[in-house]
Amino acid sequence: MTDSRTSTGRVTSEDGTGIAYRVIGRGPGVVLLHGAMQSGAGLVELARSLAGSFTCYLPDRRGRGTSGPYGADHRLHKDVEDLDALLTATGARDVVGISSGAIIALRTALARPGLRRLVAFEPPLDIGGSNPTGWLDRFDREIAAGRVAAALVTGMRATRMGPAAFRVLPRWLLERLTTTFIARQEREGVGEEPTFRELAPTLHHDARMVAETADDVGAFRQVRAEVLLLGGSRSPAYLKKALTALEEVLPGARRAELAGLGHAAANNTAAGGRPERVAEEVRRFLT
Repeated sequence: MTDSRTSTGRVTSEDGTGIAYRVIGRGPGVVLLHGAMQSGAGLVELARSLAGSFTCYLPDRRGRGTSGPYGADHRLHKDVEDLDALLTATGARDVVGISSGAIIALRTALARPGLRRLVAFEPPLDIGGSNPTGWLDRFDREIAAGRVAAALVTGMRATRMGPAAFRVLPRWLLERLTTTFIARQEREGVGEEPTFRELAPTLHHDARMVAETADDVGAFRQVRAEVLLLGGSRSPAYLKKALTALEEVLPGARRAELAGLGHAAANNTAAGGRPERVAEEVRRFLT
């Protein structure tokens, strides 16, 4: 029988920042680490799909939910320390990293040799300029000016995320549509997930993470954990390129592709995900 009851916890990272997390399921521990423009709540349905076999820990990365804020000197090693603290506190030895969460998980595998198994779902690594972050200056200016919709359009266009219409509609119309979407979120609520207005500033740090790891894929040769490289057939080419680059430096890694799905596959259903399909691959790898 699946145990989908949810409890919560909190762990203190090395610099004193509190990291909040949810717990769903029973069995061996696995951390589900979310990506950009999300909190742990965005992977609740994935956790419930795994809950009959695993105890799933879903942290809110810094700046999200009830976890502590980013510091002025924030860099990727802080995210690694946060995940390391959670792994230590829970005793979990397996991680499922989604998008930028997969970059954190891969770096954690370097710093924590005891990590046993790792699912890397489409880490947005920059391989030879495949995922440039030159758009970040414009994004930061728009956030500073309070132009949240404009900043989100900048980020989504640059990362080739969002609906297909984002690639063809004029920018002024995209900003108007995004403004309307944000207003509807704030009027109707989004459950446990933070709103896009609340999450927008965190996209800066995910982009900085990509820049910090650009063309550094060779460092992952030292990963000793078992690795599953997972992606969708409909995802942008640069995400497939990153998985291929990892496959070349991790010859023992397995790779699986989810036919007909894209980068949102692990998300909750309302956010365009097919979490049960992702759970099938994760369960097959971890058992």
